[in-house]
Amino acid sequence: MVSGSCARCAASATIVRDRHAPPVRMPTEDAMPVHYVSVEEAKQCDGLRMVVVGGVPSLWGEAAKGILHVKAIGWSAVRLAYDDEAQKKWTGQRSGPVAFHDGEKPRSGWADILLLAERLAPQPALLPADADARQQVLEISRGICARGGLGWMRRLQLVQASFRNEGGFPERVAKYLAAKYGYEADAADSYSSRVAEMLGGLSKRLHAQRVAGSHYYVGGSVTAADIYSACLMAMFRPLPAPQCTMNESTRQAFELVDAVTEEALDPILFEHRDWMYAQHLELPLSL
Repeated sequence: MVSGSCARCAASATIVRDRHAPPVRMPTEDAMPVHYVSVEEAKQCDGLRMVVVGGVPSLWGEAAKGILHVKAIGWSAVRLAYDDEAQKKWTGQRSGPVAFHDGEKPRSGWADILLLAERLAPQPALLPADADARQQVLEISRGICARGGLGWMRRLQLVQASFRNEGGFPERVAKYLAAKYGYEADAADSYSSRVAEMLGGLSKRLHAQRVAGSHYYVGGSVTAADIYSACLMAMFRPLPAPQCTMNESTRQAFELVDAVTEEALDPILFEHRDWMYAQHLELPLSL
């Protein structure tokens, strides 16, 4: 196990079950529950520290946590505080995740955090050694996490619903996200079709892999693409409350889907999500 000097091992939380939740997988000896510290504590530590969004199953933050969990990398968490000037000065932004390792520069991009984790704990590898397979994993991951990718477009889709008073986020949150993600009113009518198209690409890939005898997006073992996809699905249907404790109004916003999106949400996407949490990721979520 790789661990930072601030990381603490805590007793594993009891997993509460309901009929919609994935099968129980008891924590392994390598499981590292998230340990939260203050900004000042984090600044005084070496090892790995990461600023994460609190109270929301953010795709990018939860995927970063999942990567560290799979690799059994110890780390300390700082909850993002939008009004904390000391935190803003330290990270250089009001967003998360932002990862710090020893005295290295902070990393906030999904790929930068993934590559850092691969360096700190090469095994289990979440990027295949085979060049073709590695490229496939990166392409799928980019399609989920990058600017203009599925996670990005889903945020814009919900912003559009908010502005049309069809549900979604409170006005203040919607305006913040609109500015952050580059909402364009002239392009807003295309958001749902783009989300549906990208969902279709993911489900098509999973169906092909299932025919080939695999639960995973690439090859026969877990990769980063599987983690990103599993965490992405919270943007459409978060895990049940015992596994994912979050504000009910935010849950309702995340679960808002139009007819086009509903049609594209192939059950195999949620089956894959449940498989990942049953076999590889930690429950309950530590938000």
